Amino acid sequence: MNTTVTVALAAGAVVVLVAAVALRLADRLGLPSLLLYLALGVVIGESGLGVQFEDYRLTHTLAYAALVVILAEGGLTTRWGDVRRAIGPGVALSTVGVVVSVVVTGAVGVLVLGYDWGFALLVAAVISSTDAAAVFATLRRLPLPRRLAASLEAESGLNDAPVILLVTVLAESLTGESTQPWWLIGLVVAVELAGGAVIGVGVGFGGAALLRRVALPVAGFYPLATLALCILAYSSASLAHTSGFVAVYLCGLVLGNAALPHRAASIGFAEGMASLAQIGLFVLLGLLVSPGRLADAVGPALVIGGALLLIARPLSVVASLVWFRFPWAHQVFISWAGLRGAVPIVAAIIPLNAQVPGATTVFDTVFVLVVVFTIVQGWSLPWLAQRLRIATPVTPRDVQVEAAPLEELDAELMQLTVPEGSRLHGVYLPELRLPEDAAVVLIVRDGRSFVPGPTTRLMRGDQALLVSARGSRAEAERRLRAVSRAGRLATWRGESGAASGTD
Repeated sequence: MNTTVTVALAAGAVVVLVAAVALRLADRLGLPSLLLYLALGVVIGESGLGVQFEDYRLTHTLAYAALVVILAEGGLTTRWGDVRRAIGPGVALSTVGVVVSVVVTGAVGVLVLGYDWGFALLVAAVISSTDAAAVFATLRRLPLPRRLAASLEAESGLNDAPVILLVTVLAESLTGESTQPWWLIGLVVAVELAGGAVIGVGVGFGGAALLRRVALPVAGFYPLATLALCILAYSSASLAHTSGFVAVYLCGLVLGNAALPHRAASIGFAEGMASLAQIGLFVLLGLLVSPGRLADAVGPALVIGGALLLIARPLSVVASLVWFRFPWAHQVFISWAGLRGAVPIVAAIIPLNAQVPGATTVFDTVFVLVVVFTIVQGWSLPWLAQRLRIATPVTPRDVQVEAAPLEELDAELMQLTVPEGSRLHGVYLPELRLPEDAAVVLIVRDGRSFVPGPTTRLMRGDQALLVSARGSRAEAERRLRAVSRAGRLATWRGESGAASGTD
């Protein structure tokens, strides 16, 4: 047993290290890293090193766990100021857009491939969800308008839940396990989504209040506690028979935008865990596939994928965004940027577990579709953004403040770095007009530390430590953000320093 565990640990460590090198290679090639992780799983599997793995139930369980971590990280790293104006489009794309996409793609499956309606709708539902990991990883490298990028991120974070529910219902109907009328099923799905949203937001606000008031003995507990709260939101929602995926994303969104102790460290920890979850998930899915069967799936995958990309996705975007006054160029980009990844492949495991006739065909078709269209879309998105003239390089002016509680002093220790383009550059410390019980106590510049005086100016690249009374921390942060965005006359220019973004 000990030898088995040791070998398993060694194999896992090697896989993670190889995946880390693959991530570097993916960045250079401009490809989503998921393709290289999938390839790594295929190499390890039955047609490569010969590892036999066909445990769909275990894969289903581990995949759900990985998706929970990935969605938590997506919420934690999304700024509420960016997503606030995009929540309407995001919800529309993840509901109305999903319905339109499923119906149109299913119709193509019936008319072109000769599928019956139940099976065609199942295949269409499986591929209708955009993938949070692929969207976050790809779009955050592109200089896009905030509202556009936030709409796509909100869609990818919110559409997993309705799609998983829809695939489950369709799989049960094909096996005769569900005989409920469609209107009742739609009502149940709506209630589950709403319930998950309420639980996720509630756990997020409650957890944020708890972490602000409890001084944990070790700073490293804060990142663990933050991620644990997101997982608690998922578990609570699932146990309440509501949508756990909606709950975990919204809980992460609330926590990621709250003034938490060691917030930057918590987000960095979540990013690392999400990367680990992505590696494990995609390698596992690569292990599960049988390359010998994929040749027969290429034709159906190209037909279904082409219908989705060129017909169903554009129609779903138009139907979803008609009320939100998106420019046509933005709608074209959103239509092309509906990236697929792990979520459709995970959804394809549901029919396998339910023993739906033809489920293997669904899985193979979806696997080929994800690989082919990830390559096509991943490489073409930067080019398309330039052709549509929507690439908008933005020089960061906002500052990120990380705080740690000084419990015995009833104070807060804050750390900030002056970013490139920030109007904090050249500002004298008295011009910050911080609260009376807040002060800059140390500056690190070019690797040298010094205690600042009244005539000290902040410079780009400076790292500064500030101490404030606990009650003044929020005001000090607002003032720092305001000056960073609008300069020393920020108040006169109407800049309040609120933690929000603009289009």
